[in-house]
Amino acid sequence: MSPTLADRDVEIELAQSFGTVVGLDEVGRGALAGPVCVGAVLVQETMGTLPAGLTDSKLLTVTKRETLVDPIKNWSTAWALGWASVSEIDSEGIIAALQLAALRALAELPKAGAVLLDGKQNWISDKFRSLTANQEERRTFSKYKEVPIRTLVRADSSCSVVAAASVLAKVARDQYMANLEDKGYRWDENKGYGTAAHRQAIREIGVSEHHRRSWKLG
Repeated sequence: MSPTLADRDVEIELAQSFGTVVGLDEVGRGALAGPVCVGAVLVQETMGTLPAGLTDSKLLTVTKRETLVDPIKNWSTAWALGWASVSEIDSEGIIAALQLAALRALAELPKAGAVLLDGKQNWISDKFRSLTANQEERRTFSKYKEVPIRTLVRADSSCSVVAAASVLAKVARDQYMANLEDKGYRWDENKGYGTAAHRQAIREIGVSEHHRRSWKLG
């Protein structure tokens, strides 16, 4: 059965009220190793033809995700990726790291009129969480403190702008993990997530510099 495709209904509603909308989605939150990546895609009410087959990146094959990257970039008004490192995840906590990654992505884009965020939790602007953020990250937080943020469960599969952000982030982070020196962890297969084979490798080889040492890894 083919996955349900995303549409533009929610983002158009927001764009009619606020002008432009940025969709955000994160990748890597639940991994044992590697950074987190947040994709950000900016759109307005009137756009070109939506990339065919767009939905939540997790529901797409590797090949389909990769073939969507250029159409998404060409379709969007603007796009960006933000990252937070393993050391930031360990020192700041996962929510603060996600916020940092999102703020870094948003800083690369024109300020949007509204934000559409996958899930239930507003981890972008409800509270500034980082103890080590730089001035640019703090300025971006201040700019988005008063911007309307709409959270929506499964926005990554139902809303095209969030689905687009999820695809860009997923492809970028997967490529990053696959390009790490293997050393027996099989990053190309697990992308840092806690598969049985990955956990077995940790027990046999030990913890690498890419692992989140504040997490339960065994």
